[in-house]
Amino acid sequence: MGYVIIAWDGTDPARRAAARDRHMAVLTRWAGDGRLALGLPLFTPDWRPAGSLMVLEVPDQAGLDAYLAEEPFAVEGVWDRWSVHPFRIAPLPYRPLPQPGDPVSASRTHTVIVAMDGADAQAPARRQAVRAQHMARVAPLAAQGVLAMGGAIVDEAGAMRGSIAVTRHATDAEAQAWIAEDPYVTGDVWRDITLHGTRFAGLPYRPLPGAGG
Repeated sequence: MGYVIIAWDGTDPARRAAARDRHMAVLTRWAGDGRLALGLPLFTPDWRPAGSLMVLEVPDQAGLDAYLAEEPFAVEGVWDRWSVHPFRIAPLPYRPLPQPGDPVSASRTHTVIVAMDGADAQAPARRQAVRAQHMARVAPLAAQGVLAMGGAIVDEAGAMRGSIAVTRHATDAEAQAWIAEDPYVTGDVWRDITLHGTRFAGLPYRPLPGAGG
């Protein structure tokens, strides 16, 4: 179990540029010791930086607080708001994440999908009814590299209430077509879905849960 941070920049883009090197230094250190499972920028549809997605593999609130205290984007006002959710990465046969020295694309390569379940009393039962079908679908997609990372947003008791997936889709249309076939959509589990363009920068990531070494 860990945490996911979904953060949004303020109105001054110069702050991100000024803090980026310090931000990358923190990410490099945290990825290298296994506390950062994945860190990605979020872009607007016209390819302007809009925010960040950070997936932390820390056991408790103290680890989350330690990251936010070090993160220049949080401390120096690049992010003006963020939400934090307990998060569990699904153990799947993921391909290795990009490492230092790997090329960085100049354009969008992936999509971050944030999908929240319904809030009604029947929502947990709907998820449970199709969860095995969902997992059977995404496992081979992880092995193929279509799903770079996925997992469940959970509440403080560990009950699943949403999902985050990072998929190899360069447009919203491609991602939407992929989502439309998922059992969590056809089974009426996900009711609030947002998409964000992204790309990867190589960091010394450890293998994700379920991935090979």
